[in-house]
Amino acid sequence: MDMDRTIASDQKRVLLLMSPATYRAGAFLSAAKKLNLAVVVGIDLPETLSEYWHVPLGLDFANPQASVRTVVEYAHEHPLHAVLSVDDSASELAAHANAALGLAQNSPRAAEAARDKLLMRALMSQGGAPCPVFRPFYLRDDPAEIARQVNYPCVLKPTRLSGSRGVIRADTPAEFVAAFQRLKRLLLHEGHSEHETVFLVEDFIPGFEVALEGLLTHGQLKVLALFDKPDPLDGPFFEETMYVTPSRLPAETQAAIAHCVSVAARSLGLQEGPVHAELRVNEQGPWMLEIAGRSIGGLCSTVLEFGAGMCLEELILRHAVGEEITGVERENSAAGVMMIPIPSAGILKAVRGVEEAKRVPLVTGIEISAKLNYPLVPLPEGASYLGFIFARGETPAAVEAAIRQAHSLLHFEIRREIPVLRPV
Repeated sequence: MDMDRTIASDQKRVLLLMSPATYRAGAFLSAAKKLNLAVVVGIDLPETLSEYWHVPLGLDFANPQASVRTVVEYAHEHPLHAVLSVDDSASELAAHANAALGLAQNSPRAAEAARDKLLMRALMSQGGAPCPVFRPFYLRDDPAEIARQVNYPCVLKPTRLSGSRGVIRADTPAEFVAAFQRLKRLLLHEGHSEHETVFLVEDFIPGFEVALEGLLTHGQLKVLALFDKPDPLDGPFFEETMYVTPSRLPAETQAAIAHCVSVAARSLGLQEGPVHAELRVNEQGPWMLEIAGRSIGGLCSTVLEFGAGMCLEELILRHAVGEEITGVERENSAAGVMMIPIPSAGILKAVRGVEEAKRVPLVTGIEISAKLNYPLVPLPEGASYLGFIFARGETPAAVEAAIRQAHSLLHFEIRREIPVLRPV
């Protein structure tokens, strides 16, 4: 994007913060073009690399203070109407930048709470949002000693990783020790300190999992979509696969879910912009797992369409620049997406059956995002999927069946050549 081009007097400028590997760039840039917004892209690259690659606005997300200064300096010459992070990677940076520029968005404290699961759990508990019993421990602690203190089944969870990375269920003390060692290897591999890094142990909450996509305006939640997750997520790892909307849960249950998310958002201090919440529902009602101050990840947002053909990213951008949001009712048809799971570690050598899978009735598209001859790492260490399957139809059941049929026709040749992670 050319940051220095002259824009019309009535045109608004938005800074989009993103990592180089994000799936979301295209959707946000297309929506901004449709809305006639001037877009500046802030990429997570240190200054030396951004200069080398001729990136107009390189920002080091790991150094938020310096990045905020860079954004403020830029805004002095090129006024900004909004700063948005397109995914988790810069949500806190966006909050700090908005605060420095006096723009209406979530506070830095709320953005931190939506990223740090320990702070999130503490605030949810204080605010009355139903959530699992939790306890923090350090990587330096003795796993055998912890294993004697916790309830079973339990879930070990890192405080900062996303996409279910490092989340492992344990049903016995022996399984706990094994899960602890695996989580520790992952976090040390990621550069975390053994003596300073905290992780969570939570009681496992049984039930049916759902995801809520919403938009906050002055703290008021508007539900944009509620997704069922038809595949059971009982562990030992928690790889999300399928999202289908509208939800097939009873109306009163859906209302209870929306209320639960509203309480959770208020507990964290989230006031503005998109939220993506994950919950479990059982006979006791809904339970909050997580809430993020961003929209749904990956390419999943493409299944959502609102009044007059508006996409989710267009809604988010309109809201960010202060436009009144109307006509946010989702289209009537059912829609779904599968994040194709990685079955095993190795090198992806071939993908077969894509054309046959695309011909399955109701399937609207298949995107294979994994690259041939590149390594694949499944959960709990991995951070990606093989790709996405999209479908639309009259009913959620028909959409789910179409996605499952298409997935059954896909065949991935994976050569098992690499270990998941080297032992510490």
